[in-house]
Amino acid sequence: MSFYYTRIVHFQDTDAAGVVYFANILAICHEAYEASLAEFGINLKVFFSNQEIAIPIIHADVDFRRPMFCGDELTIELIPKGWGDDEFEISYQVFLKEVEEQWVARTNTKHVCIHPRSRSRQKLSDEMRRWLLSFESS
Repeated sequence: MSFYYTRIVHFQDTDAAGVVYFANILAICHEAYEASLAEFGINLKVFFSNQEIAIPIIHADVDFRRPMFCGDELTIELIPKGWGDDEFEISYQVFLKEVEEQWVARTNTKHVCIHPRSRSRQKLSDEMRRWLLSFESS
């Protein structure tokens, strides 16, 4: 199962050449991640200020197939996959509305669950495990 997020490319997302700046596609995909958490019922304010659990990104990569410009409507497909008790990966495919059959960018982010103060790994919360499991159901 996938989560879909739609977004218009803003001027601030682009570089001097008028195309989406490479790092901004990661920020756009992170918006999709946040939207999926919120739609699942996770309180984002609590999630991102939790004193007991943090889930930083430990790896990210991006591939581009064609440029995206200010005003383009994007659809981001998000598919998370759990990797054990304390980490997961999210695969994103970015599509232009007018060319939906072919992706224009692909991104992967790998996340690990840690305790914010000790920085030691710990198990994902039940809430996050349920979020991950919700993508395994059809």
